[in-house]
Amino acid sequence: MKKIIEKVKRWLAGLSFRTGVIVLALCVPCYIISFAQMLLPISAAAKTVLWVVFFGLAKTFQYGGITILGVEGYRRLRSYFSHRSSK
Repeated sequence: MKKIIEKVKRWLAGLSFRTGVIVLALCVPCYIISFAQMLLPISAAAKTVLWVVFFGLAKTFQYGGITILGVEGYRRLRSYFSHRSSK
């Protein structure tokens, strides 16, 4: 099992910075959907299932994007936003 996880991590880390940013950005709509669906007029069981699915997708995109970016990509992204906000 550890071997498979390491292979997946290596594969994800080999993807480009742009791919990492896109995957990381996909977590935002999933978070929004996971909480916004509570306003729908459906049963509590359906709301629970939808919340689990979309919140799980959001976390998967979040951790996948961070893995793709890596430490250097994270620093690059953080400096971009800090530089952009100072203008």
